[in-house]
Amino acid sequence: MKKSIIYLAFVFLATSVGAQVKKNETPQEPKSTTPEVVTKRVKPTATMVLEPMLHEISGLATWNDVLWGFNDDTDTSLYAMNPQTGAISHTYELPKVRNQDWEELTQDTHYFYLGDFGNNSKGNRENLHILRIEKQSLLQELPKIDTLWFSYSNQETFIAQPPNQTDFDCEAMIVKKDSIYLFTKQWTSEQTSVYVLPKVPGTYKAQLKTTFNVEGLITGATYCEEKDIIALCGYSSLLNPFVFLLYAYQPDNFFSGKKLKIDVGLPFHQVEGITTSDGLHYTISNEAFVKKPFFNVPQQLHTLDLSSFFGNKSKH
Repeated sequence: MKKSIIYLAFVFLATSVGAQVKKNETPQEPKSTTPEVVTKRVKPTATMVLEPMLHEISGLATWNDVLWGFNDDTDTSLYAMNPQTGAISHTYELPKVRNQDWEELTQDTHYFYLGDFGNNSKGNRENLHILRIEKQSLLQELPKIDTLWFSYSNQETFIAQPPNQTDFDCEAMIVKKDSIYLFTKQWTSEQTSVYVLPKVPGTYKAQLKTTFNVEGLITGATYCEEKDIIALCGYSSLLNPFVFLLYAYQPDNFFSGKKLKIDVGLPFHQVEGITTSDGLHYTISNEAFVKKPFFNVPQQLHTLDLSSFFGNKSKH
């Protein structure tokens, strides 16, 4: 997301930071005004400052014990990072592609899926697409890339809107079985809508599945197949980040089951990406947020331990 669309919240001071979740703590009664959503707080177990070239880091993925990410500006590289230090271990150039507004990175066994579907500026993009990148060819530095083009099934007009007013912005997606699921970023209602499309190259109408009030702006998603957990990340209008866990849901109705919203103790951090390797421990990223003299938040990675909510259970 470009800096011109950041909510400015410097008139507010951070009154508190999250407390570390106690071991084996169980969710309490909901604190959110949204029905059936339990709210908790956590504080990162570690924070790593990233190299300056990743000042607009967006989507994250974990593969081969490496973190993968990118910038959401004009940069057309994928960066492999050490998950313990955040240091860049390798840069992979993606040829013959353009970064209009890259926002999300997800994967299956054989492919990365990179979403060029940021749409906050006018809400009228007609070239929304997802790049499918063959993983092994990427490692050989001869990346094979093809494209999935899509539009939203319920978007009937493409008249330009003022910035940050659209329901058709998107920064989050997952791959689950044979489908891609998109989670929109709805600027005025602070809801998210889930859309589905096939995960093979082609041109599609992404079909609307459901809409839910997350009381915030969704900026990233990750899926743990082993535990069947979906985690969304985002932030409030005052740049207070959160993670939204979805589990024990009905097939393809992700908001039908347990919903746990976790406030992360990082005031004024513009969190953009999230990834996990086990569904219990997560890494989130934030873009640099510099509004001198009030804020100077660098680009960072933060690790979160959410294992106390689930123990060692493999399914819910």
